[in-house]
Amino acid sequence: MPFNKQKKLGQVFLKDQAIIKKIIQAGKIKKKNQILEIGPGKGILTQALIETGADVIAVEKDEELVKFLENLFRGEQNLKIIHADIRNFLISNSKFQILHSNYKVIGNIPYYLTSHLIQLLLESKNQPKDIILMTQKEVAQRIISQPPQMNLLAVSVQFYAKPEIICYVPSTAFTPIPKVDSAIIELTPYPVITKSEITRKSFFKVVKAGFKQPRKLLLNNLSANLKIEKETIKKAFKKLNISLQTRAQNLSIKQWISLALLLIKNNV
Repeated sequence: MPFNKQKKLGQVFLKDQAIIKKIIQAGKIKKKNQILEIGPGKGILTQALIETGADVIAVEKDEELVKFLENLFRGEQNLKIIHADIRNFLISNSKFQILHSNYKVIGNIPYYLTSHLIQLLLESKNQPKDIILMTQKEVAQRIISQPPQMNLLAVSVQFYAKPEIICYVPSTAFTPIPKVDSAIIELTPYPVITKSEITRKSFFKVVKAGFKQPRKLLLNNLSANLKIEKETIKKAFKKLNISLQTRAQNLSIKQWISLALLLIKNNV
């Protein structure tokens, strides 16, 4: 079946069965698992998910592909195909039981949506048990970064989950062949941090202030952007054994959380 290529959707279709197998193995997909598949495309991964005996909800934005999938999987009892933008689905479709269950997310997503989709998934009221996504190679490498190469995306993801690159995927594993290589990344969410420990809003206010001008010293960034006296920040640094010469990229996720907790006490 020919498809009208919609570049605005960022559509490329995975075709390599060896990569499909690695995704299934990484997700430890078993019979009756609840799976939310993002962007099923032509259904090659969907087919593999169905064969495990898992219950799958596949969310696809492209109407043409939805019709193709409905025809391809006609009669499948453990598959439900939803025609929707995954962003709207996650925000408004709470009626689907899968979003209230112990579910896993798997997807070959448009790369321009990676950061936003990860945010939606990790900040949802009921986080997935496991998230396995195909992302651009460079983005996956940024997500797993550690000091001294931390970045805002890495901190934003690692605040919620442990990231791990399962494997790298060459561009030839897709059709049409994209201009970039990819990676399969797994995100394992941590237990939800209680509001008594730290609030998401306050944490990211501190982090974004620290990364606003990454080349500047963290001390100066925090003081200028949070309107806090430098002496107050210096005391926090001393307590956490953070050098006054450090930059945002040098702090681990644990240090960011500890620093935010101290600064929040100063009504950040």
